[in-house]
Amino acid sequence: MSKRLRDLFGSAHAEGRKLFMPYVTAGYPRREDTVPLLLAMEAGGADVIEIGVPFSDPMADGATIQHANQVALEQHVSLGDCFAYVREARAQGLKAPIIFMGYYNPILARGEERAVREAKEAGADGFIVVDLPPEEAVAFLAACRTHDMSFVPMVAPTSADGRIKLLAETADAFLYCVSMTGTTGKGNVPLENLPIFIERIRKQTELPLAVGFGINTRAQAERVREVADAAVVGSAIIATIDAAEEDHRAQSVREFVEDVSGR
Repeated sequence: MSKRLRDLFGSAHAEGRKLFMPYVTAGYPRREDTVPLLLAMEAGGADVIEIGVPFSDPMADGATIQHANQVALEQHVSLGDCFAYVREARAQGLKAPIIFMGYYNPILARGEERAVREAKEAGADGFIVVDLPPEEAVAFLAACRTHDMSFVPMVAPTSADGRIKLLAETADAFLYCVSMTGTTGKGNVPLENLPIFIERIRKQTELPLAVGFGINTRAQAERVREVADAAVVGSAIIATIDAAEEDHRAQSVREFVEDVSGR
């Protein structure tokens, strides 16, 4: 388990503080934008940063993040480039934990142990692998544990109680709770159903819970953090980048994160 993640969640729990996790696709909209965007998100109040690894078939993502993936792939942004972005951001002073969010194929192509080792060496803290269920993640989990990296499973509203228990036993830092069925950016988080969903998960584990999918505003993030330990925002970050002038992307993202994180 990542020490940075363990210490962060431990201190947040002791302080009664809820966390904010923004997401950005690596290499979007330009290769040179990624490191400034990472630094801007931390400056705006990000507690943990998710970096999307570009992939040709991001099945859990809606049109906004799919487009970001395609643009990054057209610039030939690879998993190795993602590691380089983290290494450079750490060299420039980034302190927040970093989690790679993506799909299994780039990890398999690079080699599971190699990918985890290089991610650790670059300064990352863990992985969310959308299409890698725990039953098929034995070698990858072993590599993560060897290198003190966290593996973060995803729990859906359709997950049965037994499945939630299995996913929780696989995790070590937190669980990523998908607020709705479908893809990212599909609509607004279903706040009326969220407390019931979170209560089901809390009956199976004491791990911290982060909620993502459909969180677009500060009001939604605050409502989510009333019942969960962290709010995750992705598509709205990409939309903020798209709406900004080229020379003001990082500043616009920082301002958005300042607002939605409540900092």
